Amino acid sequence: MTDDDQGPVRIDEDLARHLDNKRKELFEEFELRDAFPSEVIREAEERTTDIDAEIESEIGEDYRTDCRDLTTCTIDPADAQDFDDAISIKREDDGYRLWVHIADVTHYVQPGTAMWEEALKRGNTVYLPGYTMHMLPPALAETVCSLVPNEDRLAHTVEMKIDGETLSNESIDIYKSVVHSDERLTYKQAENRLDEADADLHDELTLVHELADSLHEQRKEDGSLVLNPRRDRAHTIIEECMLKANKAVTHELQWSRGLEAMFRVHPQPTPEKWDEALQEIQDLDGVSIPGAAWDDPRKAVNATLEEAPGRQLDKIQWAVMKVMPRAKYMSDPFGGHHALNFEIYGHFTSPIRRLSDLVNHWIIYQDETPEGVVLADLCDHASERGKAAETCERIYKDFLQEVGLDPHAVNNRGIEVVDEEDADPDDLDRSASEVNPAAFD
Repeated sequence: MTDDDQGPVRIDEDLARHLDNKRKELFEEFELRDAFPSEVIREAEERTTDIDAEIESEIGEDYRTDCRDLTTCTIDPADAQDFDDAISIKREDDGYRLWVHIADVTHYVQPGTAMWEEALKRGNTVYLPGYTMHMLPPALAETVCSLVPNEDRLAHTVEMKIDGETLSNESIDIYKSVVHSDERLTYKQAENRLDEADADLHDELTLVHELADSLHEQRKEDGSLVLNPRRDRAHTIIEECMLKANKAVTHELQWSRGLEAMFRVHPQPTPEKWDEALQEIQDLDGVSIPGAAWDDPRKAVNATLEEAPGRQLDKIQWAVMKVMPRAKYMSDPFGGHHALNFEIYGHFTSPIRRLSDLVNHWIIYQDETPEGVVLADLCDHASERGKAAETCERIYKDFLQEVGLDPHAVNNRGIEVVDEEDADPDDLDRSASEVNPAAFD
């Protein structure tokens, strides 16, 4: 039985209080904002009234394209709370036409509003196992900004005509749109549809996987670092489509328009650091780096992961991660993205949960930086907030393990707090009485 098939993780009230106290301690330490100010909540509620009427009024506007006739779906984890990206695809005579539709968050969250200012302060959504601190109020993020199935939604679409042989973009069009998702699929459901020839969306998923798999292999050939080589087809589809869209938008921002934006820059490790990582990998039992791959450390890691025994995958990944500098946001793309081996790169596909994407949506549409925003400072702030979120998540996961809870199970199944008077100890996954008191020190 998988986590998805089980009920929530059951704990008693005392342990729930300890978890709550730990979260509050971490929020204070890392200056994370949990509850939203009343003005932000009020604005979100006002923007979610008469949703259908507002969308209908947008359909006839010259700047917005009607994409509702395209077969469209979202693919996300089973526990996803919002759906900010969807895909459509068609085969062209000489290649593919791929549409990546992204929630048009800046239609609702604009500079000068309390929601915008709060998003700038937060920088990103923080995901802890069983607990989420949103960048945008859930009243907005999980409703009108979420590309839910069977509802018209406002979107920002990246349409790419892709050459079937070279996989390069023959054309890139970025425009505001109205979309209508036909179905919300989990990764597992998408995998099942790929196996079932008569299933709904089978043909579309098969076609987009054909493209995504080719893009994935091309990236590896070009030297992009792929630390998870055994990812399933559904994850490959989303990863490659989002990378393709992000890269297309970045190309438009930098080369076609020459605009400042929030670019994602990943410095490369020093040669000495790379040698250190490769030697650590080479020394692992049952692992050997192919001789022809040593000249390019990224290709060496890729080739090794393909052949290494499963028990060593985590150690290989960790050896690489230890020597990697942190990726950061910068207002110019100088330096490129080392791990992806992209000359320039930026984020666009997750405006509900990342500030960089929200700001880039505004820049690509308005052709200018939001008034009053100093992009260099905002990039530093977003990078710092991202680091704080990752560190907080790691510490909280470690704490869950200390008190005997599986972070993966908590994340996938959620938590149910059982009333102490009604609780049967045999029915609980964990209670405070089973925990070493030192875990709460």
